Amino acid sequence: MEQQSDLLAEQHTETGKERLGVLICGHGSRNRLAVEEFAQMVNALRPRLAPMQVEHGYLEFARPILRDGLEALRQQGVTKVLAIPAMLFAAGHAKNDIPSVLNTYTAETGLPIDYGRELGVDRLMVSAAGARVQECLDAAKHDVPLAETLLVVVGRGSSDPDANSNVAKVTRLLVEGFGFGWGETVYSGVTFPLVEPGLRHAVKLGFRRVVVVPYFLFSGVLVSRIRQHTELVAADHPEVEFLSAGYLGDHTLVVDTFKERVDEVLRGDTAMNCSLCKYRAQVLGFEQDVGRAQESHHHHVEGLAESCTLCELECTGACQPDGIPISHDHNHPSDHSHGSDHNHGLDHSHGLDHSHGSDHSHDHHHPPYPHAEHPLGPTTLKRNSNTAKD
Repeated sequence: MEQQSDLLAEQHTETGKERLGVLICGHGSRNRLAVEEFAQMVNALRPRLAPMQVEHGYLEFARPILRDGLEALRQQGVTKVLAIPAMLFAAGHAKNDIPSVLNTYTAETGLPIDYGRELGVDRLMVSAAGARVQECLDAAKHDVPLAETLLVVVGRGSSDPDANSNVAKVTRLLVEGFGFGWGETVYSGVTFPLVEPGLRHAVKLGFRRVVVVPYFLFSGVLVSRIRQHTELVAADHPEVEFLSAGYLGDHTLVVDTFKERVDEVLRGDTAMNCSLCKYRAQVLGFEQDVGRAQESHHHHVEGLAESCTLCELECTGACQPDGIPISHDHNHPSDHSHGSDHNHGLDHSHGLDHSHGSDHSHDHHHPPYPHAEHPLGPTTLKRNSNTAKD
């Protein structure tokens, strides 16, 4: 299959009618380590996609921005772009923000762009996460049976229930794949349960060991906070062994998944999940979002991080809009939401025209999350940030 897709790419690029290029569309981060890791992953992908030119760009907080990547491809003579959202799951960024940028660029330049789908719940991605879990278990000092071990997978969190449910599916696949005694899913922001309160509930199940897995592509302030809040809960429960697994990173299976997404676009079989998309289907509890205009809000933070010199490499959160660095204090608000948490969900695509009438506004217009007042969610914990933990 890979040889067939390589031949197809060569046919497209060598006929003289089309010269294909690939744009890997990242979110971007204030964390320079995350930006470096993303670039390294793209470099690992380039030889896999030859002879196609490969560039990358970010929505916010890093350079090159998406338009820079598109311009680089156009300057290299590319006549058609295959854009792949580097998002784990389908939510606002891949359904709206990235298509908004791409549509605008096509309208301005005439460069055609075919849009692929997100990484998603995929056998390769689950295997990559499984490899990180196994590395964590192999490095453990004590031998604890899997049946006495609780697996906690941490997703980004989104106001899109489809994206959130996919994290839970990954959790279940890992739990059954390994044979863990139990599995729980928590989120770093936007939805519930958040990391710290979720872990505090999970320890009540009585397992001897808890393995916490950040289901994130790269490093960043959120991954740092997951570790920190795991440590907070671990300090209060010395009877439980807490292990922190690594994030996905540029694992070879992650790179393989990106290659598959490009192959899908080449074959014309990019399949989008519309049955549970809250913008197209009557999803329970989110019926009001059907047909809602999705308005992009990333223009004002494109490339912003280049001016940040507050941190050496690993972001501490000091450049958040509220200016508050990460705290280790037990009274720190538990929303851990990156300071600019406007639907930074785990995202993906539904095709280039999933913008539902986006006017590319610079204002922030986000549909209200119906469970913002949940006891284990961001709004409630923000309001009760001085309340003692149980």
